[in-house]
Amino acid sequence: MPYELFVGLRYTWTRRRDNFVSTISIISMAGIALSIAALIVVLSVVNGFEREFRERLLTATAHVQVSDPGGPLGGWREVARICLATDGVTAVEPYVDAQVMLSTGALARGALLRGIDPQLDRKVVDLAAHLRQGQLDDLQAGSWHVILGRDLAAALGARVGDRLELVSPAPAAAGGLAPRLHEIEVVGIVHIGLYQYDSVVALMHLADVAAVQSYGDKVSGLRLRLADPMQATILARQLHARLPEQQVSPWTRGQGNLFQAVRTSKTLLAVILSLIVGVAAFNIVATLVMAVVDKEPDIAILRTLGATRSAVQRIFMVQGFAIGLIGTVLGVMLGLVLAANVGVIIPAIEHVLGIQFLSAQVYQIDELPVEIRAADVIATAACSLAMGLLATLYPSWRAAQVAPAAVLRDE
Repeated sequence: MPYELFVGLRYTWTRRRDNFVSTISIISMAGIALSIAALIVVLSVVNGFEREFRERLLTATAHVQVSDPGGPLGGWREVARICLATDGVTAVEPYVDAQVMLSTGALARGALLRGIDPQLDRKVVDLAAHLRQGQLDDLQAGSWHVILGRDLAAALGARVGDRLELVSPAPAAAGGLAPRLHEIEVVGIVHIGLYQYDSVVALMHLADVAAVQSYGDKVSGLRLRLADPMQATILARQLHARLPEQQVSPWTRGQGNLFQAVRTSKTLLAVILSLIVGVAAFNIVATLVMAVVDKEPDIAILRTLGATRSAVQRIFMVQGFAIGLIGTVLGVMLGLVLAANVGVIIPAIEHVLGIQFLSAQVYQIDELPVEIRAADVIATAACSLAMGLLATLYPSWRAAQVAPAAVLRDE
């Protein structure tokens, strides 16, 4: 082992009980470890939010929607054929939307009534995978069966088997609109995990909602599934060129800003927390400066024994880098453990404090998702090590400038 490495490691940890420098070294390691752990946990949570929003939104929302800006879409089968003939489009489903009121007698809620084809829905968004009760095949034409979002069902106090009143607007004989009543039966509960969806959506068969809207053979539009949802904007332009009279809307038009906001937040948080890591790394500067002052007699003796200034500089660089390395390793380990157990830690804290950190009405999801990415962990560790190494430059240079004669004269 080179003596610079041996001496530098000995300076990092000493058995002397009154060594103040070693105590400061431990504090520096702890500061780096905590800042690294915080950075890993925060980045993992932001990654989890991005993943959950993407997956849940693409479950509730088609990759591309085609509609007629002038009203219901007629001749939709020909439009569907053109869409399916476009490279990248894997499935097409017609849908009918209606704004209605659902009532259980004492309670009433506004709802978005969506008519779907159960067979085609499995190829486009596959809501059947998110059913908590019932089956999608229970929605048959003319059955007037409905599947409610979980939060909508809770607001209405409705359960499977209950019968509801569906109130929809209809043209009146004297002009204007008049309420039209239908009795429907709850046959299922769906839970996507997005409050904005689960609190308003009610699913029925396409034919039943078309009857509510008096559309006949027309539909509100088509929902498309793509092989790559990230190409939705490009494919929407291609479809619009083939269907110039129709409105073609990619999912990014309504939700793209949300993902951009999440990515921007991740960048800002990474920068802010990296500054915290930098502040912790500056503790190494203070530690090494005090170490240099404390070890001036040792430096002088080493110099008289033949150690060069560069060798003295390397000794203190080893000491500072060792502090940064140990702090980084401990921080990565702590961060990975905390990030992997966030789903347990946060509910426990909520239970103890009696508060809820995540409200579904505000954040759309009511749990804290986590996705640990190796690239983020490696980048965080590399940034910490680089800062730790830079923090050793000035103290080690100062150590190399110690004059042996001036120090030993007073000993």
